[in-house]
Amino acid sequence: MRMVDLIAKKRDGAALSSGELGWIIEQYAAQAIPDYQMSAWAMAVFLRGMDAHETTALTLAMARSGAMLDLHDVAPLTVDKHSTGGIGDKTTLVLAPLVAAVGLPMAKMSGRGLGFSGGTVDKLESIPGLRTALSGAEFRRLLREVGLVIAAQSGDLAPADKQLYALRDVTATVASLPLIAASVMSKKLAAGADCIVLDVKYGSGAFMRTPEQARELAQMMVNIGQLAGRKVRAVLSSMQQPLGCAIGNALEVREAIGALRGGGPPDLIELCLILSGQLLLMAERADDEATAHAILREALASGAAWAKLRQMVAGQGGDLAYLDEPTRLPCAPVQIALPAPQAGYISAIEGASLGLAVNALGGGRVRKEDTIDPSVGLVMQARVGDQVYLGQPLLMIHAPSMAAVEAVVPQLLAAYQFSAAPVAPPLLVEAVIVL
Repeated sequence: MRMVDLIAKKRDGAALSSGELGWIIEQYAAQAIPDYQMSAWAMAVFLRGMDAHETTALTLAMARSGAMLDLHDVAPLTVDKHSTGGIGDKTTLVLAPLVAAVGLPMAKMSGRGLGFSGGTVDKLESIPGLRTALSGAEFRRLLREVGLVIAAQSGDLAPADKQLYALRDVTATVASLPLIAASVMSKKLAAGADCIVLDVKYGSGAFMRTPEQARELAQMMVNIGQLAGRKVRAVLSSMQQPLGCAIGNALEVREAIGALRGGGPPDLIELCLILSGQLLLMAERADDEATAHAILREALASGAAWAKLRQMVAGQGGDLAYLDEPTRLPCAPVQIALPAPQAGYISAIEGASLGLAVNALGGGRVRKEDTIDPSVGLVMQARVGDQVYLGQPLLMIHAPSMAAVEAVVPQLLAAYQFSAAPVAPPLLVEAVIVL
């Protein structure tokens, strides 16, 4: 086989066979296919799509490109969660210690920022000393001792996906349903979790713009997981405005700490309860959602979830002083309000524009080798449905300089729409997909 022929075949709209897809992934993982050819293939997939057979074959090929982790010698059952990405999405930082605190071990491989969406690994690494690059032995030890470990994707777990994940971020091929589904599920299958909840987001701050697109992706991923013998459910959640208030790495860590210590934005808490509740139901730790949510709320109220986060951070080398005093986390030197350009009700917020503005401030990547400034970002002061007056702060900009602020202000202002009449806030959750 020749890669150029397979690129042309997909470019022309033909379906690739399981053998062809297996060959592509095997050769790419072995670095026999260069990035420029894989980029062309990814763009062909982005433009032409894949059928269900191709998507499943691609997923399994990527999962099998490295080790398939089996954690049953450490824990009889493990759970995992994945989000398709959204603005201000720090749910893992709250959900992971929450479910671990109620007795569901979580061994999670997380990613870095992708497109306009931040990554959990980048957020965690804003805590000084915390390591996400863990050996297999460390990963298992922390799961056994703490019941919770969050690591950067291991090089020997779905290595082809890790290479393609970084490439998609810088080649404008992120928002492809088959590539998203295969990327998510290859990591989940390789990481060995028994029960998986998927947070599939839609709206202006997500890769899926509509509930219909999100539902299609969710059903695709749930089907893949169930064919592989895992329990999988998906929650369709709104990203028609940022989740919570903070957007940016250290800022989101602060907000997650607040949520685990009895505060936090209501929408963040609600979504974490819904997602966590699905894990309890799949693991047969609760008979219904009301019981599951009561168990989880007790873990929040008692401080058990907060204690579990501290255990995890300490186990991975993080300095607990920054958790106990989150104001010590990286802070941007310039913090300035963005005033409302008019009075009225906020009718829409273009989340992707906010995410791209954070990237421009230094909080994301343009190239896969770029470093991130953990201190920069945005903190929302007004949300969809809120009434604001002229000059009222819409958000706070946390920036490295005034020049950086001035560069993003037009983009930030353009992200807001206003109405003279009252506007209802969007629903947080559209549906739960259970097959």
